Amino acid sequence: MHLEELRSLLTRHARPDWTTAIDGVLISKVNRSDPPEPSMSGTVLAVIAQGSKRLALGDRVYEYGAGQYLVASVDLPVSGQFTRADPEQPALGFGLVLEPPVVAELLLQAGPGDTPRTGGGAPPGIIVSDAPAALLDAVVRLLRLLDEPRDRAVLAPLVTREILWRLITGDQGATVRQLGLADSSLSHVSRAVGWIREHYTEPFRVEDVARMSGMSVSAFYRNFQAVTAMSPIQFQKQIRLQEARLLLATHPGDVTGVGHRVGYDNPSQFSREYRRQFGAPPSKDAVRLRQAVRTPSGVLP
Repeated sequence: MHLEELRSLLTRHARPDWTTAIDGVLISKVNRSDPPEPSMSGTVLAVIAQGSKRLALGDRVYEYGAGQYLVASVDLPVSGQFTRADPEQPALGFGLVLEPPVVAELLLQAGPGDTPRTGGGAPPGIIVSDAPAALLDAVVRLLRLLDEPRDRAVLAPLVTREILWRLITGDQGATVRQLGLADSSLSHVSRAVGWIREHYTEPFRVEDVARMSGMSVSAFYRNFQAVTAMSPIQFQKQIRLQEARLLLATHPGDVTGVGHRVGYDNPSQFSREYRRQFGAPPSKDAVRLRQAVRTPSGVLP
C-alpha cells in the first residue's frame, strides 16, 4: 500500500529539476537507462518506489530497487546508472537532503538507551537497506503535504524529523548517527573529504591531512578507506577527473589547459588517466559531452 501511494505522489509532483515545494525534498522521474555516468553523491536519503539503480563507489557496487533505501553520509564521487527505467515504467524516487545539525539535535533529545551504541570505527559512506513500513509511511505523509500548502510549513519539519529518527534507530542507524556526532570517525573523514575537494588541484601529504582531521596516520587511512572505498590520493584523482570533465563540456578545444587547471602538470598523464576513467580520450569525450543530453546519475532516485 505504501509503495502504491508513493508512486502516485511521485508521478504527480515530479519536476524536470527534481525540486519540490518542501526544502530538501527531491523527486526524480527517469524514463531511460543510460550508460554509467560520474557525479557527486551529496549527503542524502534516497528511497526508490519504482525501477532500480546501480551505483559504484571505488571498488564497491550498490544496487537498490523498489522498496529499498540508500543513505549517503558523505559527499562522494560515484558512478551510477538506472538499470530499470523506461517510458512505460519510469524510475521513481524520493530524496531527502541530510542535515548533520538536525541529526545532532535529535541525538541530544533522545533518552538514555533510545539509540543503539555507535562503534568507534567509521561506517561505510554509502549503505543500502530494505525500507521498513514505518519509514515508507513517514515518506508518504511528507509527500502528501505537497497537496496541502496550508499545513506544509508547520508539519513538513516535524515529519522530516520523524524520517530522520526512523533512520537513526533503523538497521543502518550507525551511519546516520555518526553524521550528527562532531567527534565521530565519520565526521573526521568528512572534514578531510571537504578539504581535499576544496584543494583538489594541490599536492598534499597524507600525514598533513590526517593531522588536520584529528587522527593518527594509520587511523586516518583506515577510516578514510572504510568510508570512501579509496585512498586519499585516489579520491583526489577522482575529483580532478570529474572536474576536468565538467570543464571540457564548455572548453572542448583546450584539453591541455583543462588538465593543468585541475592539477595535472603532465598532459600525457592527464590524457591517460582520463581515458582509463571515462573510456575515451579527453578530446573525443568533450565532443560527446556537448552532443549528449544526460539523465542525472547521482544517488537518486
